[in-house]
Amino acid sequence: MPTRGATKPPRHHDTVSGSDAVPGTLGAMRRLWTPAWIVRHVAMVVLVVGFLGLGWWQLSRAAGGNPISWGYAVEWPVFAGFVVFVWWREVRHQLRDTEAADPVAVPESPPAMAVPDSPPAARTARPAVRRPIRATRAGVTVPDGDDPELTAYNRYLRWLTENPGARPGDYPG
Repeated sequence: MPTRGATKPPRHHDTVSGSDAVPGTLGAMRRLWTPAWIVRHVAMVVLVVGFLGLGWWQLSRAAGGNPISWGYAVEWPVFAGFVVFVWWREVRHQLRDTEAADPVAVPESPPAMAVPDSPPAARTARPAVRRPIRATRAGVTVPDGDDPELTAYNRYLRWLTENPGARPGDYPG
């Protein structure tokens, strides 16, 4: 059921790419004609033709009596299919990406987390990559046992844990 005040997309609105260009035209596909994408298209065609050619070559060798070539005759077209799959997936991913001019609204952070001296954009924006947090582990104390070799080995391991940059040859014991 349409909601009150909702607007319909234009007649030629491409729902996949989000553009108002006529679907199937160069205007709708201009993101796929950048120099980087042209290199990807050419690489895909070269790889697929090369892999299918290698498959045909292995098929002719297999027909000539080389039994191991039957496996390669199947393998090369599978590689070509994988290249087409990856290329198609990347094209669809590129077309589904939102336009760079239409940024996604970032939800505001709670006031407790806001930095008062920073500009408003810095207070609401979250970093794209979060920094890892190093967790410290509590040391486990191992009681000295009856075996002196096991006790010496456990002391050696404890020393290595306490001195992460040290080499095993630096062990004083």
